[in-house]
Amino acid sequence: MDTNVNKRLIMTFKTTDDKTVSLSIDDPREDITESEIKSAMYLVVSKNIFAPGGADIANAVSAKVVVTDTTPYDLVL
Repeated sequence: MDTNVNKRLIMTFKTTDDKTVSLSIDDPREDITESEIKSAMYLVVSKNIFAPGGADIANAVSAKVVVTDTTPYDLVL
């Protein structure tokens, strides 16, 4: 039985219409720092290149790395 571990960096932002949106990056570096994540998030806000739902991204809210461990089962039903 093979298991599969995936990591994803999820960065959450607040938009100008007060909604929450997230950007995710698969397989972030193992040694990524909080400072690097903050810099990337502030860059996203300052460059204003995304407009989810027509609103601008206004503020960085939070970030987290999510690790998912998946174990498939080959069931014969």
